[in-house]
Amino acid sequence: MLHSAGNGARHPRKYLVHDRILGIGDDYWIEDEHGRHAFLVDGKALRLRETFELKDLHGRVLVTIRKKMLALRDTMTLERDDRPLATIRRKRLSLLRNHYRVELVDGTELDVSGKIMDREFAVEYEGELLAEISRRWLTLRDAYGVNVVRDDVDPALVIAVAVGVIRLAERERGED
Repeated sequence: MLHSAGNGARHPRKYLVHDRILGIGDDYWIEDEHGRHAFLVDGKALRLRETFELKDLHGRVLVTIRKKMLALRDTMTLERDDRPLATIRRKRLSLLRNHYRVELVDGTELDVSGKIMDREFAVEYEGELLAEISRRWLTLRDAYGVNVVRDDVDPALVIAVAVGVIRLAERERGED
């Protein structure tokens, strides 16, 4: 489930994501490490609930990110091809406020922890680093980098996880 849904071609491993991704109705490009367009973020303004689509260069939807309605705890869902892909929630029984669990439909669980609001956190699987999210490498203040560490990890999935976790953390802090 961590593998790309694409044709197996190697993707760049670092991406630049602007914080305006969290603005519903905004469309803009995520750039790769060479400054080229890599993914289009389409914020769906006329939806009943928060919805973002992460699209490839040809306009195909790779991952849909939605706020789950009627959940006891704030939850974001990820979908691929109109089918559930993953659920993101703040981890229960964690002493760290900034610790989230991503449950993929195949049973895989990813841990996300760090300073979410500062855009300094990691995505791990069974203690192994999959990706790091950071502003440290950038001179742009309103952007963060996503560095996909392992070659067998789907960059679109990791970017969608980062967006979902950041949105949940902002909602927790009342930054709607």
